[in-house]
Amino acid sequence: MIKWTLQKIVGSKNQRELKRMQPIVDRINELEEAYQKESEEQLLARVKEWQTHLHRYLPLQLPTKRQLEVMDDDSIAEVAASVQKRFDALRDEFPALPATIKTREDIDAAKNTFNEIDEEFPALRDKYLDEILPEAYATVKNGARRLCGTEIEVVDNMIPWDMVHFDVQLVGGIALHRGMIAEMQTGEGKTLVGTLPVFLNALTGLGVHLVTVNDYLARRDSEWMGALFKYLGLTVGCIQNQQFPGLRREQYYCDVTYGTNAEFGFDYLRDNGMAGSTDDQVQRDHYFAIVDEVDSILIDEARTPLIISGPAVISNTEEYKRYRGVIEQLVKKQNHLCNELATEAKKAIEEGDEEVAGRALFKVKLGQPRNRQFMRFMEDPDTRRLIEKTELSFYQDAQKKELFAIKEELYFTIDEKGHDADLMEMGRELLSPDDPEAFVIPDLAAAFADVDANLDLTDEQRLAEKDKIQTKMDAQGTRVHAISQLLKAYCLYEKDNEYVVKEGKVVIVDENTGREMAGRRWSDGLHQAVEAKENVEIERETQTYATITIQNYFRLYEKLGGMTGTAETEAAEFHDIYRLDVLPIPTHRPNQRKDHNDQVFKTRREKFNAVVAKIQECHDSGQPVLVGTASVEASETLSRMLQRSKITHKVLNAKYHLQEAEIVKAAGQLGSVTVSTNMAGRGTDIKLGEGVKEAGGLFVIGTERHQSRRIDRQLRGRCSRQGDPGGSQFFISFEDDLMRNFAAADRMTNMMERFGMEDGEALEHKWLNRSVETAQKRVEQMYYRRRKYVLDFDDVMNRQREVVYGYRNQVLKSEDPRKLIMELLERVIPTQVGHYMEERDEGQPDFMELLNWVNKTFPLHLTIEEAGFETRDVDGNSQFLLERVHAAYDRKIEMEDPEHLDSLERHIMLNAIDQKWQEHLYAMDSLREGVQLRAQGQKDPLVEYKMEAYKLFTALMDTIDDGAVHNLFRFTTIREIDPVLADAPQQTSGGNESAMNESNMAVSGSSSVVPESGSGSDESGLKLNLPKRRPIAKVGRNEPCSCGSGKKFKQCCGRMTE
Repeated sequence: MIKWTLQKIVGSKNQRELKRMQPIVDRINELEEAYQKESEEQLLARVKEWQTHLHRYLPLQLPTKRQLEVMDDDSIAEVAASVQKRFDALRDEFPALPATIKTREDIDAAKNTFNEIDEEFPALRDKYLDEILPEAYATVKNGARRLCGTEIEVVDNMIPWDMVHFDVQLVGGIALHRGMIAEMQTGEGKTLVGTLPVFLNALTGLGVHLVTVNDYLARRDSEWMGALFKYLGLTVGCIQNQQFPGLRREQYYCDVTYGTNAEFGFDYLRDNGMAGSTDDQVQRDHYFAIVDEVDSILIDEARTPLIISGPAVISNTEEYKRYRGVIEQLVKKQNHLCNELATEAKKAIEEGDEEVAGRALFKVKLGQPRNRQFMRFMEDPDTRRLIEKTELSFYQDAQKKELFAIKEELYFTIDEKGHDADLMEMGRELLSPDDPEAFVIPDLAAAFADVDANLDLTDEQRLAEKDKIQTKMDAQGTRVHAISQLLKAYCLYEKDNEYVVKEGKVVIVDENTGREMAGRRWSDGLHQAVEAKENVEIERETQTYATITIQNYFRLYEKLGGMTGTAETEAAEFHDIYRLDVLPIPTHRPNQRKDHNDQVFKTRREKFNAVVAKIQECHDSGQPVLVGTASVEASETLSRMLQRSKITHKVLNAKYHLQEAEIVKAAGQLGSVTVSTNMAGRGTDIKLGEGVKEAGGLFVIGTERHQSRRIDRQLRGRCSRQGDPGGSQFFISFEDDLMRNFAAADRMTNMMERFGMEDGEALEHKWLNRSVETAQKRVEQMYYRRRKYVLDFDDVMNRQREVVYGYRNQVLKSEDPRKLIMELLERVIPTQVGHYMEERDEGQPDFMELLNWVNKTFPLHLTIEEAGFETRDVDGNSQFLLERVHAAYDRKIEMEDPEHLDSLERHIMLNAIDQKWQEHLYAMDSLREGVQLRAQGQKDPLVEYKMEAYKLFTALMDTIDDGAVHNLFRFTTIREIDPVLADAPQQTSGGNESAMNESNMAVSGSSSVVPESGSGSDESGLKLNLPKRRPIAKVGRNEPCSCGSGKKFKQCCGRMTE
């Protein structure tokens, strides 16, 4: 009560924030009015003045120490003059800067001096931007006014410029510059709002990124809003899929760069995880980003990993081909069985035998939850309750013996919620009738113990026997895994719903938007199983090269802002994770939308019938209708019903993904009916056609309440833009997932029946709306806790990535990479000496092992007498070896090509970092998958994950050092080498140095880069030392089967492929 009273007196937090911004808005308008009297030259001169002041704080780009050493006097004088000019510009703020800079030594000293003061630049830059904000915003608004009457080419079409910033758009621009999320309703001009903070921050020269949801919007906005930026003297770039690296670099070095989150994220991974030199890096530092549709990108897609991958060392794609035919037979038999059970249930219901009917229908639910007859049964409330009652009776048994027994009456069971499939005994017998042990994984520990206990075997025979057992286990495990994934592919993943097939490739479809997600692949062999099902080329399993979640990528930016129409309901998450506050911006004109009360029905069938009736009513009056569904499947169902009612309509789903913007844009025409998912068409305004306002404007229908309130608000906001008329209404049923799980659907259904409500009659009251919103809040809180929990896991990997990428960039940008190598030797050699002299055999020194390590790692050719390790302590031996290695390395670099020496030394270290980091990613993936099982041992999986991850990471950093030292004498810039170094395996550095190239690199997501023409490819492919996984060898028909059964291949596993 006190809080409510205070808000009435002083206003809410958002109201107070808007009130504080109003004087700034008034000042902007006052300045803009004055600027109208100025010439264009005066306007642009002011912009140039701001840029000159702010560019003083840009990083100082100077030659490296080694480059300075080979420069002539004229070049040195030129570099010194540029440094002198920068220091003179900064002298008012930093009077202690050197007065004169002329020599190489002066330039080196200037670098150190500049590095000491650049920490103060961000604060000075931010202070200046805040000071000029009213003038800069007034300049942008005046520039927009001057462009009015001109035509702009946007996506190959000429569009007249007729936009000048409203006051509410100025407020939104101020909020974005202050690192907030501006919540603005559809049609309020978010695209134009972004020009204000983008222009202001682009004056710094550090580059501003504006993130859109797709390539089309990135191109459209860069050309549309880019006209304003270019008029004011800024450069504008646009990142598009398939751009050449050189062109991408040019786009990033513009003042303003548009692109999608995937493009920005993948370029970050390439720059920091794969680039072989600074010339290969395309991005600059991450200064400021504004995210359009911020809730979609930073909430819905936040946990989506961006993955750059390549072919794995071992890939068992043949297994999916081998078992595809027999799995098809298995699924057909299960379908036939379930159809018989459904017929049996129907007959039992007619005879009134509920026990038999309930048992049969429950078996169908276990074996084929998407069976058409079963789905029709589920539409009847009485039958649905019978199934739920039967299911409850089976799960009430603590030992669940009856449940296990009924499952064994099927070939396999499907868990639709858990996306899992479990093969039963009937299925195992069908797949392998002659081998009852075909699906039993051997107990390695017990089997090895039996082998060791057999005293009749020699050591060689024991090793051979163990190897045979290991091979059998690998074959059994691979078989079971492939069959399980194929079952999921056939029973849970439907073509044109979960995926589409385009140009011989399986493309995943987003379940919320219906958009194709080109390049994304399901993990753990599931994608290969779907490819086998569709009989397209099965791509090899992949190994991760670099990965980051979208959420962690955007946390890299120094400043972040966002725009959307729906963010307030997720304000807590935005603040906790991204430190972003949400500010709802008032509309330019009063909102005319009329939100009708929800219509609540008992069943899904009744709900859809009511939706069709409402569409028919609006269609007859000429009022356009936009219908939002919760899934692609629901939109297809409604489309079929509209076809039966002969109502002309358009459906936006995966089949028409490319026409998304055009279909949604046309939804405002007189008499049109458009069916799409709730999230489809974001970023595209629906403008009303001629005569639509008189018909009542666009009417939005929701066929289901989404689990998140902001998705419902997003759907409602598609109508009534800029004061246009419109209306919205949701139709829901107690069979919807939200109502069934969180809104006491059973109790409400019983109440409706007790009151004698007839079939098809709806409940309607504002209290019901509040009840639904309460259920949505509970779901939002539950999912937020889950996302926060996942974030805790992601943060572990993110911190490790920051350290490794930081180390990698240090190597790339180091002035003197040889210094890093010398530091590396001073870390590794004393550690290894101490290990062999003090940590082996209970403290007894192992000089021979130390000597073996030295001669294996370095070309020193020491004998035990020459080494004399026993005559010195640890420090003495460390110093002795360091001197010998330094001498050998000095001799090596004398023979190297001086021009490529820096690149060689960087490559020595980068090779070790990249190889060990990729192995570490593999280990971390395995740890992440298995750590949840520790909860069964009363251990917190997160704590266990952090502890194990820390151990893996410390081991990683040690192995990186060891790997770099191992590479030291194994890479060279020349072909002919000194005999002293001949015993160390050599690898030529130069040309295409990285084994990770475009020929073997895959990108999980929509982003990929076309290699420059003429670039070579490493035919050897990627070589990684992964944990040992044995491939399944391809055997002839008459050879012994690899599964270890002792039979011929054609009579065992080969029977399944014939």
